Amino acid sequence: MLNIHNLSVSFGGEYLFKEIAFRLNAGDRVGLIGKNGAGKSTLLKLLAKDFDPDSGAIAKEKGVNIGFLRQDIDFEQGKTVLEEAYQAFKEIKDLEKQLEDINHQLAERTDYESEAYNQLMIDLTEVTHRYEILGGYNYQGDTEKVLQGLGFKREDFTKLTDTFSGGWRMRIELAKLLLEDNQVLLLDEPTNHLDIESIIWLEQFLKNYSGAIVIVSHDKMFLDNVTNRTIEISLGRIYDYNKPYTKYLQLREEIKEQQVNAQKNQEKQIQQTERLIEKFRAKASKASMAQSLIKKLDKLDRIEVDEDDHSVMNLRFPVSVNPGKVVLTLENLTKNYGPKNVLSNIDLLVERGSKTAFVGQNGQGKTTLAKVIVGEVDYEGKVKAGHNVQIGYFAQNQAEYLNGDKTVLDTMIDAANEGNRSKVRDILGSFLFRGDDVEKYVKVLSGGERNRLALAKLLLQPFNVLIMDEPTNHLDIKSKNVLKQALENFEGTLILVSHDRDFLQGLTNKVYEFKEGSIKEYLGDIDFYLEQRQAEDFRKIEKGDKKKAQKSEPKKNDYQAQKKLKSLKNKLSAIEKKIANLEKDIASIDHELLLNYDATVAKPNFFDDYQGKKDELGQLMENWEKLSTELESMEV
Repeated sequence: MLNIHNLSVSFGGEYLFKEIAFRLNAGDRVGLIGKNGAGKSTLLKLLAKDFDPDSGAIAKEKGVNIGFLRQDIDFEQGKTVLEEAYQAFKEIKDLEKQLEDINHQLAERTDYESEAYNQLMIDLTEVTHRYEILGGYNYQGDTEKVLQGLGFKREDFTKLTDTFSGGWRMRIELAKLLLEDNQVLLLDEPTNHLDIESIIWLEQFLKNYSGAIVIVSHDKMFLDNVTNRTIEISLGRIYDYNKPYTKYLQLREEIKEQQVNAQKNQEKQIQQTERLIEKFRAKASKASMAQSLIKKLDKLDRIEVDEDDHSVMNLRFPVSVNPGKVVLTLENLTKNYGPKNVLSNIDLLVERGSKTAFVGQNGQGKTTLAKVIVGEVDYEGKVKAGHNVQIGYFAQNQAEYLNGDKTVLDTMIDAANEGNRSKVRDILGSFLFRGDDVEKYVKVLSGGERNRLALAKLLLQPFNVLIMDEPTNHLDIKSKNVLKQALENFEGTLILVSHDRDFLQGLTNKVYEFKEGSIKEYLGDIDFYLEQRQAEDFRKIEKGDKKKAQKSEPKKNDYQAQKKLKSLKNKLSAIEKKIANLEKDIASIDHELLLNYDATVAKPNFFDDYQGKKDELGQLMENWEKLSTELESMEV
């Protein structure tokens, strides 16, 4: 599908990668990994033809479409979620306009015997056939399934995209990409703005995708669950193996160990040959043999051991002072944004040393509660901090608060106080900002580098309670591991908002799930929470099956509701029969038109009857949708 040949890219005279080559085939699900700044996003942009390489070529097979999920998106204002998602079906939407125009002309014209009218009927048949082939009768249902899979509710479909946050807009862009007819998908951090349930749905979708996928992600579990191949960019080279991330790491270690052993054996042989050369040089009779051995050494291919970039940040969160036993108390906490209730009567007690995860779908109030605790948003109810509590806060978009026109060093110096200003360069060094790196402007840093700088800046303030909202976004896998280790060793109190399952594993001892304005406590880590949620879901299904099997008599207080439910089902069934009959009639007429056009249109009131059936079908479909929605709401 794509053939990458001897690709090279350099910035400022230094190669990001040099003469790399690989091929993408249908069914390849590639995890593209490497440190922040290694060139992952640059490679995706090259594959998407955003710009040209310094040297090398990218060959694409004919008919292959490439879809690219970028980190920066630009939405046209004024469209609803559905309208924006339907942009994925440009040809289908164009065909709909053509069909509407043709049908409009057919309804108005009376020159049934003319050549022009006959051409309209031919056009109608051809456009309808193309519309069916492209899935014109299914695209709306497919769109709704994908949007719901990515966390949207039905009531969100008619809302304008400008009313949604950047994270939700990214979901719409992802939905469009998954719905388009692309043979290659390039996904740059697709899980950054997804909650755990949406990530699980996306994993299943991508596993069933028949084309080629290249994913840049720092979510190890997502890579392990989705990919079947790993390409790592390291020190300007690539390492390419048909293994998912974790198995690739194991294989790389084994190969490196083999290289080390082979290099040792070769070195022994070289030393032995060199000793023979020295020995034979001294004898005239053996001089030719010495020259032969020298030539043999010159031609020898020296075994090299693959180099690894082991540089990682050095991170430790010190506790400022020891707080009281109860760190935070929340009572009857309520938060509304206009008419929308986000949190309702929340009671929460956080004890010293506890490590808590906030999870749940986006928009359920996790970030809002974090902001309430640190005093960034107003609320109703009571929030009380315990004795000696000092809170450190890392916001979800913390890196965006950095001033792009400042250098890395100036950013830190301006945030430091008299007590720690002298340590600024040491702190930056531990976060891999060394030498001339500290003079770089913030605006030229990658997303991961900005996150590292934001973390370094956090260490300049004293705290014993740490609240972090999605701190792993844009961090490379090695940096994430360092951050996780630092949080495991943190002796203070931790509240962590995250959707990264691998990062959360074993890190917290309590999980709060946010849903519909309330929170539910799970006394365990993220694995325990997921097990409980799955069990809970099975129990709901089981209960529903038992009710169906028992067909128990409705209680008196449920009688009216049951009666209405039965009435709705009967109405829906009747409408479905009418729809099926009408569709059969219209299909039969279309068939007659194709076989014997003149005789068919000559029937009295033919076009009025034909259009009447189509109008009736349209009205029945609207009624069916309304009844279905009402029935769904009653059965939940």
